[in-house]
Amino acid sequence: MKLLLMAFFPLFSLAQTTGIATPWDTAPMVAALSTQAARLKPILDQLTPKEWVAKGAPDAYIAQWKGAEDELGFLADSAKALEKQPERLPLALDTYFRLQSLELRLNSLVEGVRNYQNPAVGDLLIGVAAENSANRDKLRQYITDLAVTKEQEFEVADKEAQRCRGQLTRQTPAKPPAAKKKTTQP
Repeated sequence: MKLLLMAFFPLFSLAQTTGIATPWDTAPMVAALSTQAARLKPILDQLTPKEWVAKGAPDAYIAQWKGAEDELGFLADSAKALEKQPERLPLALDTYFRLQSLELRLNSLVEGVRNYQNPAVGDLLIGVAAENSANRDKLRQYITDLAVTKEQEFEVADKEAQRCRGQLTRQTPAKPPAAKKKTTQP
């Protein structure tokens, strides 16, 4: 019996690790992602792209800086919504795409920071953004798992709907009741 349990124990532990994370596991991960991203706000507040333009930088840096600040706010809102409803795939995707967009905007902005303000601030900006990579990877895996789960649920629902349709089409329609003949009495 012990040998049998030892043989199947790895299978049981593998079965427990596959599948989608629970909402109580997902919410802290999303909260950590949001908290880490919020650490970028004070750094973004230090940036002075209008002064860079005065030093010869392209005007595009002002738009990139404003876009990064906006995207940080959108990410915070999206993450809050995902924390409340972690089973919603659109919310998970929105949070992930917001994070990616923020990272892209920051990468574009860093060159301006390094060239026109302070290279150390640029390095700090990239460093703080990179600290969220583990949370980003967890979110990406969660989205993949959630999508697989939703697809499986859809397949089950579709098969059940097909089965029900098949049963309904095989049933013979009920015969209408025979009409009673009215007898007239003289």
